[in-house]
Amino acid sequence: MFVDTHCHIHEAYELSVDEVLARAAEAEVTRLLCVGTSEESSRLAIAFTQSGRYAAYAAVGVHPHDTKNSHADIAELAQNDRVVAIGEVGLDYFYTHSDKQTQIAALKAQLRVATDNNLPVIFHVREAFDDFWPIFDSFEGLRGVLHSFTDSAENLQKALDRGLYIGVNGISTFTKDEDQQAMFDAIPLESLVLETDAPFLTPKPYRGKINEPAYVRIIAEHLAARRGLSLEEIAQATTHNATALFALS
Repeated sequence: MFVDTHCHIHEAYELSVDEVLARAAEAEVTRLLCVGTSEESSRLAIAFTQSGRYAAYAAVGVHPHDTKNSHADIAELAQNDRVVAIGEVGLDYFYTHSDKQTQIAALKAQLRVATDNNLPVIFHVREAFDDFWPIFDSFEGLRGVLHSFTDSAENLQKALDRGLYIGVNGISTFTKDEDQQAMFDAIPLESLVLETDAPFLTPKPYRGKINEPAYVRIIAEHLAARRGLSLEEIAQATTHNATALFALS
């Protein structure tokens, strides 16, 4: 019924993964995507998906914070049959743990891996859209999702104009920023995918606890209530979008 398109339960996760997966199944979160943030994290994501413990898929990539480190093996990792996306990759100018030029070079290199392998991309972009859009536009055929999108209505429209999906997570349930809430409401249903970013960004009413894939259902319930739609309508649309974007079986 639901897909968690972005979680990190494959590494340094404080909860019992078996119990978390059982709760996900109970909440009808039938598939999840484990997203890499470094070379090591990406290898762990692949290993998790190969364990047969759940209908899990992997994304491999180097987060902008970690781009000062090597990303040379991402091309090799992308060949694995459990990998359905490159990510999370992008630009983050809020925290410049890696300098801007290093981030830009790494993003371009990883986008080449995506295009070479015909894979969608999970983008992390924070306070960097002025640099991001020209880079995106320089690659033909890119497709993907803006992960944890909380930016302006203007950048939302630019993303939609480029055919990108928008990843919505627990922030939508607790932000008090009216402009952000209006932006979330404006995302077309055909461009919306759900994510938890577990263990981060836990939705209401579980703020202060460790996030987990089962909470995708809470995000869906929140969106359904705000849009005057049924939970089933949100589930059908977002699952269709996730399946189409990531070619999930």
